[in-house]
Amino acid sequence: MGIVTMLGLVLVVSVLVVATAFGLWRKKADGQMKSIAKYAPIPVADDDPEVDVVTASAGEHGGERLTAQMLGSALGERATIVQFSTAFCQPCRATRRILEEVATMIEGTNHVEIDAEAHLDLVRQLDIRRTPTVLVLDSRGIITKKAVGLPRKADVIAALGEVV
Repeated sequence: MGIVTMLGLVLVVSVLVVATAFGLWRKKADGQMKSIAKYAPIPVADDDPEVDVVTASAGEHGGERLTAQMLGSALGERATIVQFSTAFCQPCRATRRILEEVATMIEGTNHVEIDAEAHLDLVRQLDIRRTPTVLVLDSRGIITKKAVGLPRKADVIAALGEVV
């Protein structure tokens, strides 16, 4: 075997190892509900119409407050599940089914689906990078959990259990 062939073989094996490691990491991390409660929300008067989004710490996402006006739908009495989707996103359809089922199971919970392409300002403001992205809001509209990718039903129920 020549040195060039050996280097090529090492390169191919290296690329396969890195790609496999990335795929395994992505599979494990995809759809996990991550707590963003470590960024304590800034207290806001619920009757303040001028406040749209409140960020707890500059440059960090978490603890933002979303209003019914921003979402285009009423907030749930106890919690709201917000799903950012796009038209051609296959996992978004499965996510919609899971979230609608969970919202009907837990009283006072509302599921809101937002077309990411039609709401680019909100997508940029919340740093949404992939669809589906799921946010769990408390009764005041404060974001407490976030999942990127298809979430597991049990994880969504557990995230809501912490909020309600």
